[in-house]
Amino acid sequence: MKIGLKQEDNKKGIVVEVLLNNSITGLVMNLKFVKKNEFKKKRLERLIYVKNVDGTFNYEGLIEYTVEVELFFKELQERTLIDMI
Repeated sequence: MKIGLKQEDNKKGIVVEVLLNNSITGLVMNLKFVKKNEFKKKRLERLIYVKNVDGTFNYEGLIEYTVEVELFFKELQERTLIDMI
């Protein structure tokens, strides 16, 4: 599905295609995508470790940053934090 993302200080947002999963526990975004679209990121005080489906830790995908964005879908508009890996 397509959603819109926009940061407060950016006059122009972007439209992206996202993959939804009904067992999702949070929102994540790739660091390369954040840099490419010039989103401002905020460094977390502590790293968050991500677990794989089998319960083992995924040391390649540590969460170091978060991005605050306005998320748009149809008539829904919500400010949210998205973690980056």
